[in-house]
Amino acid sequence: MTSPDSPRFRVHPSPVGDILIVTTDEGIVTLHPFDGPLGAELEWVSLALRAVPLPDDDEGTDAATSALLDAAITQLDEYFDGDRRSFDLELDWRLVRGFTRDALEAVREIPYGETAGYGEVAIAAGSPRAARAVGTACATTPFSIVVPVHRVVRADGSLGEYGGRPDVKKYLIDLERPAGVEVPERPAGV
Repeated sequence: MTSPDSPRFRVHPSPVGDILIVTTDEGIVTLHPFDGPLGAELEWVSLALRAVPLPDDDEGTDAATSALLDAAITQLDEYFDGDRRSFDLELDWRLVRGFTRDALEAVREIPYGETAGYGEVAIAAGSPRAARAVGTACATTPFSIVVPVHRVVRADGSLGEYGGRPDVKKYLIDLERPAGVEVPERPAGV
């Protein structure tokens, strides 16, 4: 028998690939696009949570969990359709600690369609010398898209990485840019 408070998950297709959404009784604990096998993603989440997420169609999923997963999917679809500029979802921050949370909270303040440098985010997070730590926070966040780490760029304006998928970062930034505004390409050697 499964516990009603077991983490639940759904996989949702999107223009940037499948997105894994995992909830706990506190909110969404991870939401990110993934490129590999689902089993590997669930294994990482299971180890981090010390509990195996169950599919939300498994018996025992409560109405609140289903509603949260439905809301996440609706808001993601609205975002990708260009109809949503920010997310209103309950997040469970248990996998995020210390400065990483401060940095991600600062990232949440970057307006739709704009970018900020790693150093700017470090200043906003209260640690002006922590630009590299901001990079680590963005690279390891359990919340992609809904915490817009794609809006954090290098000091020279070039995009940088995005979990090893700079093409996804460019897609998300282009999605948010007004028509006709170009995103600069990464200079050679950077």
